[in-house]
Amino acid sequence: MRRRRASLALPLAALLAACSSLPRDNSPLAGDSLSGRLALRVETTGEEQPRSVVAAFELRGAPEAGRLDLATPTGQVMAQARWQPGRVVLVTPQGETPFASLDALTREVLGESLPVAAMFDWLHGRPWPGAAHVANPPGFRQLGWSVDLARFADDTIVAVRETAPAVTVRVKLDRS
Repeated sequence: MRRRRASLALPLAALLAACSSLPRDNSPLAGDSLSGRLALRVETTGEEQPRSVVAAFELRGAPEAGRLDLATPTGQVMAQARWQPGRVVLVTPQGETPFASLDALTREVLGESLPVAAMFDWLHGRPWPGAAHVANPPGFRQLGWSVDLARFADDTIVAVRETAPAVTVRVKLDRS
C-alpha cells in the first residue's frame, strides 16, 4: 500500500504541469459557485517526503451533482471532477475516467480522500448537515476533520484531517 501511494506521487501534480488543458465548461449547474486557491499537503511517515499540490479551483453545483475544476495559476483547467447521481468522472486532457464515488476519485488522484460533499458547506463556514459535528472554536470537527474558521473573515478556511496520515487543506476564496 505504501509503495502504491509513493508510486502515485500525486498524479495531479503531473496533470497540472502538463502542457494541454481542458476547455472551460460554463454550463449552468444548480447550487453554489465558489472559486479560489487550494493548497493540499499530505504528511508522510518514514523516509517519504510530504506530498503537496497547489491549484486554482472552481467548485460548482451541489453535493449531489457538481463539478470541481483544478487549474494552473494562469487559469488553464487541467483536471475536472464531475458528478451526478450514479456517475462520477475525472476529465483530463487524456480523456474521461469513471469512478465509483467522489471519495474514490479523490483518493486515486490526490492519494488521500477528501470530503468534497462537505466542502460545499465548510467553504461557507458551517458544518455539513449530512453528518454530526462538534463545536471546536473557532470552528468545528466533522468527519474526522478539524475545520478552522479563525480567518474566515479573510476568506481563508483550513481543514486538517485528524487521522494519519495528516492532510491539511488550505483554501483562500475569491470573493466578488
